[in-house]
Amino acid sequence: MEVSNSKWPLIRLVPKQTHFGFVHFARLAASLSVILCILSFVSFATGGLRQNPMDAFNKTQGSFTQKIDAVFADAFNLGIDFKGGVSMEAISTQPIDIGKVRETMHSLSVRDPQVQGFDKPNQIMVRFLSENDNNDAAIGVVKDALTKTLPGVTFSHPDVVGSKVSGELYRNGIMALVAAISFMLVFIWFRFEFQMGVGSVIALLHDVILTLGFISVTRIEFSLTSIAAILTIIGYSMNDTVVVYDRLRENMRKWKKKPMAELIDLSTNETLSRTIITGMTTLLALIGLTVIGGSTIQSFTIAMIFGVIIGTYSSIYVAAPFSLLVPRDEKKRPEKIVDDRP
Repeated sequence: MEVSNSKWPLIRLVPKQTHFGFVHFARLAASLSVILCILSFVSFATGGLRQNPMDAFNKTQGSFTQKIDAVFADAFNLGIDFKGGVSMEAISTQPIDIGKVRETMHSLSVRDPQVQGFDKPNQIMVRFLSENDNNDAAIGVVKDALTKTLPGVTFSHPDVVGSKVSGELYRNGIMALVAAISFMLVFIWFRFEFQMGVGSVIALLHDVILTLGFISVTRIEFSLTSIAAILTIIGYSMNDTVVVYDRLRENMRKWKKKPMAELIDLSTNETLSRTIITGMTTLLALIGLTVIGGSTIQSFTIAMIFGVIIGTYSSIYVAAPFSLLVPRDEKKRPEKIVDDRP
């Protein structure tokens, strides 16, 4: 049964056909993207635009490679997944004063203590790094101190991540991102053509770099959850790009003599309503998760919100316009076909 659009007023606000000249603003958009990518790399080297990279370079003893590693060491606010350490939940019979717990944690001989609240006022998450990887002793010290501060408190089984394991997780996470982008290139190459494959990879790199730059500047905790968010953003952005490319390929067959710039504008406008509706639906779900989902998943949802916006932008202004930069052999363009779409 067909559903009337009158029942969906928000969808009715999206026009069925638009005639925006996207390619006309491609140079301006490309300049903006380049500037933002440069700022992202600057953020990596300055600890989120908060420190002078030359100080870390000059203070570090050793080879040039070691000094460069020191400069980029604070690029992200690494979580325990990547730094190693201990996390455990503490549940009290009474509401917990988080400020008092933080004072207690900072007075102990543990590194980088973190106290995170939940929706329930009597439950907190405690995270810290142990000295010399002596986790058992550090866990005992923290439990004893919190028991004195919070009478009647109970603890969950602590999750321990060693420094060696955390380093492997960090490397594997980066390898997962590289593998995902590489497979996307191969898929688009075989599904469409090589120029579009390169354009899609550039759009994906654009999305990943800007999302990482956003995480670096905002100092959102970078953990395995952040890797999952970036992989999800890659999939979302690629899905949007494939829709535009598929329509572009159809129009290249239908309008064999039409200039590529006009074909890109035509294809982007024809898929714009779908792009807007899909993006808004995804954003509404993510905003709801951010507001009511609690702080546990906020690093995921906030990164996803930014990534969805950037992914939608890159599908329109990065992936498709890149086709104009790659010379084509017009003789190889598909023959004209009859458009049988309803």
